[in-house]
Amino acid sequence: MKKIALIVAAGKGVRMNHDIPKQFLLLKNKPVLYYTIKAFIDAYPDIEIILVLPEEHIGKGQEIIDGYFDNSRLRIYAGGRTRFHSVQNGLSLINEECIIFVHDGVRCLVTPHLIKKCYEAAIEQGSAIPVVECSDSIRLLTANGNKILDRNKVRLVQTPQTFHSKILLPAYKIDYKETFTDEASVVESFGIKVNLIEGEKDNIKITTPEDLLSAEYFLQKKFL
Repeated sequence: MKKIALIVAAGKGVRMNHDIPKQFLLLKNKPVLYYTIKAFIDAYPDIEIILVLPEEHIGKGQEIIDGYFDNSRLRIYAGGRTRFHSVQNGLSLINEECIIFVHDGVRCLVTPHLIKKCYEAAIEQGSAIPVVECSDSIRLLTANGNKILDRNKVRLVQTPQTFHSKILLPAYKIDYKETFTDEASVVESFGIKVNLIEGEKDNIKITTPEDLLSAEYFLQKKFL
């Protein structure tokens, strides 16, 4: 089945304390976004990619495409005011039956192996949400203080969150709610249960300068 990756990188990256959004920062002399795009192309050379970027930085995205990739399979669209609206904008370009990967542009350590796992699970189950176990103790804040949660019953959610288009496209026609933190929450609000699969510990989201250092370490280890 046709495959489309919607790579969402429309954030400003304010926690990086940098003038340039984190998706364009250099990691081992290449932009963070380069590694994200490359992982999907390595997984499926025939995949189509839609990049959702801040409108004022679309030119930077085009430079990455022109410098490293065959731009016939990549399109760029402007993001919206929230993640929900950015994804909604990107989905507006899709009008055919396919498997859709929605991925954080700054999860640049995603592997072709995980991408393929998500695809195969979405073909069988309609959706695939990669998650990993939580190794820390967890507490839930309550009106009366806080309480311990059983970490064995908690999972940390990653991307690419992957869906059949017949599920994701109609789900994103519902009205926005502040509780929508990812695609899975939108699909669940639409009334459809999502399918969890095992993710990868190294599939971190770059949010802080320390995360960038960790990503450099993981990349160096990968190519040793």
